[in-house]
Amino acid sequence: MRVMVDTNVLLSSLVFSSTNATGVILSACSGGNVLLLSTFCIDEACAVIARKWPDRIRALEDMLLGLLFETVVTPLNPRPGLFEIRDSCDYPALYSAIVGAADLFVTGDKDFTGVHVDGLSILTLSECMNVFGRK
Repeated sequence: MRVMVDTNVLLSSLVFSSTNATGVILSACSGGNVLLLSTFCIDEACAVIARKWPDRIRALEDMLLGLLFETVVTPLNPRPGLFEIRDSCDYPALYSAIVGAADLFVTGDKDFTGVHVDGLSILTLSECMNVFGRK
């Protein structure tokens, strides 16, 4: 499976030591799965860490250097209208999952609840842990 994680999943693992977030990230890197990170997500994570937890910048860099993942370049001008989402700032994150041919998009952001994209499952961390057979 090709698994894209949202920025909040990365931050949950790094900053809050969430075992679910870390489990999803590690499961997405193993067992024939492919972890996908978008340039949008990486840039957003860097900006949030720099603003809220500047002492954790090195930890984010170490995390990214230690993970095996495929980078999906988020287009600068995503094609509009592929799906409806309440917060337009979240559009590039999900658009990146489409561009990266992800099977799963994992997020803790409630703005993705009820959003439908053909061929892509949008899951919470808990739902994804069930997919990977971890609880």
